[in-house]
Amino acid sequence: MAKITTIIDIGSNSMRMVVFKKTSRFAFHLINESKSKVKISEGCYENNGNLQELPMQRAFDALKSFLQIASNLKSRKILCVATSALRDAPNKKQFISKVSKELKLNIKVIDGVKEAYYGGVSALNLIADDNFTTLDIGGGSTEFAFINEGKIIDTVSLNIGTVRIKELFIDKNDLDGAKEYIFSQLSNINKSLETVVGLGGTARALSRIILDKDNYPLETLHGFKYDVSKNEQFFDNIINAKNNKELKQLGVQKDRYDTIGVGTFIFKTILDYFNVQKVITSSAGVREGVYLCDILRTSNHKFPSNFNISVRSLLDRFIDDDSQSAYLGNNAKKIFDILKPLHNLDDKYRSILVIASKLQQVGLSLGFDKNEDHAFFYILNGLDYAFTHEDKILIAIVSKFTKKSLPKEDDIEQYQELLPSIEIVQWLNYMMTLNISLNSEFTKTTYEYNLEDTNLEILSKDKQYLVDRALMKIKTPINLTMELK
Repeated sequence: MAKITTIIDIGSNSMRMVVFKKTSRFAFHLINESKSKVKISEGCYENNGNLQELPMQRAFDALKSFLQIASNLKSRKILCVATSALRDAPNKKQFISKVSKELKLNIKVIDGVKEAYYGGVSALNLIADDNFTTLDIGGGSTEFAFINEGKIIDTVSLNIGTVRIKELFIDKNDLDGAKEYIFSQLSNINKSLETVVGLGGTARALSRIILDKDNYPLETLHGFKYDVSKNEQFFDNIINAKNNKELKQLGVQKDRYDTIGVGTFIFKTILDYFNVQKVITSSAGVREGVYLCDILRTSNHKFPSNFNISVRSLLDRFIDDDSQSAYLGNNAKKIFDILKPLHNLDDKYRSILVIASKLQQVGLSLGFDKNEDHAFFYILNGLDYAFTHEDKILIAIVSKFTKKSLPKEDDIEQYQELLPSIEIVQWLNYMMTLNISLNSEFTKTTYEYNLEDTNLEILSKDKQYLVDRALMKIKTPINLTMELK
């Protein structure tokens, strides 16, 4: 596959483009994201679904600019998909032919089931959960992908969309008719929805506002989750806002004024209909699904087990000696296991320690001075996919405090609501510091460990002066003694 690939998604309301750079077989990272609210479906639902000249010209001009960006980024492969607006339009060939002839770009019009599948593949691989339903509200349609135990078991596409509902009902002040229409569409789904992964602009815009108004400790949108019951009044306030001034006071961004009301109306109607309890936000969607289906075409569109795209991407880009990271990860497992009788931590923290150990050296790529702070920044902003926010911040914290002292309550106060108890954090940081100290000379020494009561005996074939001195300075969570032999 091409090293740099561009994906373009022509939606009813917005046209979006992402450009990914591959770093190894399955690993990649985003190098560009562009969006243009071309509203290609504007006026079409009042004209028998036909695309209108002005919206088509806007879309054409945006595509031309997108292709210029892709060319300047040396993209070797471009995949372009179109969804509801084009697949419903009787005159879509007019637009597709013009783009093909003048821009040399082939547009693939996908049906609703395929669109839902792409969204499902995206969430399946990039969200840290195995049981949920994706909900992607677009301009002309809404897609669902049902995920059970890490597998897509069904996909559904319904003719519910912000532009469609606005032109057919909202502009005519027929709110009851809109709700009745949405209910009639939803009656085609005979499944329960407890957790929804929100894809698309409406879900992301609402999550961003909730994140800000609740003073959430992270700015990361992907993986942000909230309880529906705690935000129902907020949804109603958005729906009932009388003008842009009220929307602004509620935290709505200017570029969302025209769609957020009807989008929230659809979103809340669906959540209420299925009595959804929890929403998880995804910054990835159809575009990422198209890309993942391409690079994972030989593995059933799913990453291999025990593979994390974010960890691998960080290692590929910022670690010069992969063997050092592998060594630290393996040694972390030994340290965690030998000390289990003392720390009694859940096994999930074992993987936290292993990942933190592997990634701790990423900060060195920016500079040795304050490299622990650099590592914290890289990890906090680089673990984009397949981590909960709780795990993400904990890995970053564990990587940051690798000096002789243990973190205190004040050190982690900013992220307290997402972290476990200070005792757990201190145990993890102690084991992390021990792991790093044992590799002070970068020898990748194979150690043997013995634990008797509260004495940890560390056996090494070679005498290592710097390691011995480092161990003497480490603070422990309890009255634990360490001896290097």
